[in-house]
Amino acid sequence: MAEKERKKLSRRGFLILLGTGTASLVLGVSVGLPFARQKIAEFVDGSDGAFGAVEGKPTAWFEITPENQIIVYLPKVEMGQGVHTALAQIAIEELEASWDQVEVRQAGTGQGLDDSVGTSGSSTVSSLYQPLREAGALMRVMLIKEASKILTTPVENLKAEKGWVHSTIDDKALSYGEIVRNVEQWEIPDEVPPMKSPTDFKFIGKSIPRVDLVDKVTGAAIYGYDKRLPDMVYGAVARPPAIGAKLIKASEGTAKAAPGVVSLVLKEGFAGVVAETRVQAREALKLLDLEWEVVDSFSQEDIENLVSVGKGKGVVIQKEGSPTEQLNTSQVLTSEFRIPMAFHAHLEPQAAVADVRADKVEVWVSTQAPVRIQEFVAEAIDRDKGEVRVVPSYLGGGFGRKVEEKVAVEAAILSDSIGKPVHVGWTREEDFQYGYLRPPTHHVLRGVVNSNGKIEALEHQQSSGQVSFPFLPKIAKTVLGADFGSWRGAMIQYGVPNKQTITYLADLPIPTGWWRGLGLFANIFAIESFIDELAFSIGMDPLEFRLLNMPETKLGERMRNALIRAKAVSDWTRPAPEGVGRGVALALDAGTVVVEIAEVRIDNNRVKVDKVFAVVDPGMVISPDGAKAQVEGALTMGLSSVLYEEAIAENGLPSPSNFDRYPLLSMRDTPDIHVELIQGDDKPHGLGEPPIGPIGAAVANALFYLTGERLRTLPFGSF
Repeated sequence: MAEKERKKLSRRGFLILLGTGTASLVLGVSVGLPFARQKIAEFVDGSDGAFGAVEGKPTAWFEITPENQIIVYLPKVEMGQGVHTALAQIAIEELEASWDQVEVRQAGTGQGLDDSVGTSGSSTVSSLYQPLREAGALMRVMLIKEASKILTTPVENLKAEKGWVHSTIDDKALSYGEIVRNVEQWEIPDEVPPMKSPTDFKFIGKSIPRVDLVDKVTGAAIYGYDKRLPDMVYGAVARPPAIGAKLIKASEGTAKAAPGVVSLVLKEGFAGVVAETRVQAREALKLLDLEWEVVDSFSQEDIENLVSVGKGKGVVIQKEGSPTEQLNTSQVLTSEFRIPMAFHAHLEPQAAVADVRADKVEVWVSTQAPVRIQEFVAEAIDRDKGEVRVVPSYLGGGFGRKVEEKVAVEAAILSDSIGKPVHVGWTREEDFQYGYLRPPTHHVLRGVVNSNGKIEALEHQQSSGQVSFPFLPKIAKTVLGADFGSWRGAMIQYGVPNKQTITYLADLPIPTGWWRGLGLFANIFAIESFIDELAFSIGMDPLEFRLLNMPETKLGERMRNALIRAKAVSDWTRPAPEGVGRGVALALDAGTVVVEIAEVRIDNNRVKVDKVFAVVDPGMVISPDGAKAQVEGALTMGLSSVLYEEAIAENGLPSPSNFDRYPLLSMRDTPDIHVELIQGDDKPHGLGEPPIGPIGAAVANALFYLTGERLRTLPFGSF
């Protein structure tokens, strides 16, 4: 492609190219595939999370009522991360409205704001920052133009402020509500007007109470499990006894006579019950006569054997200098790391209600990807995509798990069969055992460091189950070779002259996929633990070692500044108290730099993390309180996995099946978290996932300096 075209290509655009089968445009006919894969990997890794931008007319983003209320429609979903508040701040900054005028509503499909990417990849704020500002600026100009007609005052003599348009030459003024009463058709300017300088921001950069706070505190917020419609009934769907089992025969048994049963829906490969209550549907489901064809079962040992560096064909995604030659010396240090499978463990299981009618289909669902749901529902019930409207509810957590479409498809199939709205809500056991998990990983790192503390060569080889490929067109696997979800965070960011990253992909019998940060958590655990090992091998302070090996780039400067700030806020040079170990780790992800320092002790043979200092450079911060909450949430979720969480394969299903045997970090064991935000860039980057990256290595490194023992396999709550 021409240079100009290459600059315009975003990560979202690249994925769209894959979907249309024109990936050859990216590869280029004269470029060899191995080299091209490295360049693609560099391209994807260098993206800062700002993909998935939604293009919509200002009138799709904003509805202004005659009562001077401003309704902001947002295509990104609110799953506890506070993005509706941050996006509303961006939206009204250029619109020149008052905060008390604003009401935020979730946009559904078909409203002119369809988002093909969904809410993922830490991209919500970074991807919509510019589109929302532009939409607000255009809407402001449109309002001023209409006010000019009504007031017979030249546009240049009018000014918008706090939801009003004022004349600067007399006392004439109109509220936005008064203006819209007189507008029959909006005229959208051809060009975006000049926008504010950051020094003039009134909302961006301020901490404002969350727009969803009152409803969530009072219980008024509607989640997928809460949605109710008139004449609605409840559905339950049969699950196989093991992953991969096929339903080969289904008959009514005694289910039809069970209390409350409305209908039985038995199709090829599908068996469901509709009843007056959820309990009745689930109980009747047990009375169906079902026969399953079960494939060969698999064990945890099978999973671990498949996920192993060197098995299969490795794909080089990063290579600089001559790493292989430099690593063939007697001075090379080698270490291996493993992390297990894990559940998403969000509070709300999968839930959806579908209302299938002759003229339209409406689906309300807990989902991160409404456009994906729309497509799968349309296909499942043989309807045109345009007939299906999907409205996301609030989500009781998502973390990548609520990209899946199954529950909405099940509700639609049942509703289509009986002509009534049907609600399907999975049990916790269904949610744990019949979705997908964070994949297990295996890492082998080799490095050579000289006596001056400079890393001469560094190699990271990793093997992982699939993360992104299950959700992408099949051509993606052919073109990319390596699953970019599994190697997220795997590239070496340090200024090493000879370095390479090689990734192996394991096809597992158990479904794996998106999990918060994708591969970031596992890859940073391995890399940053190994960086500490290199530092220790020459007796050097691990934080100073990292500073010494920073690249001479803009990102290197940002990482350096974050390390220096973390050193100060944690009082790193002060000796740790007796019985306390201190460890540091660094991550660069979605354009955001994170440094975390953990203080750890052993209490009754259990690892206890007392304090974590997190210095985060996410670029421009929209809502400081919200940003700090994001850091705390990601860090806490990561720490739970570090200390406790592990899913295993057992009798053909992931286990355990509920929280009674799957412990999570409790509030009692949550550390004191000190978050400091610094701005190293003039635009916002991703923030929902980057802080999950360093916590594993920070804790492991602290434990080593406390006990002298290197822990290279998660979890390690017991000691």
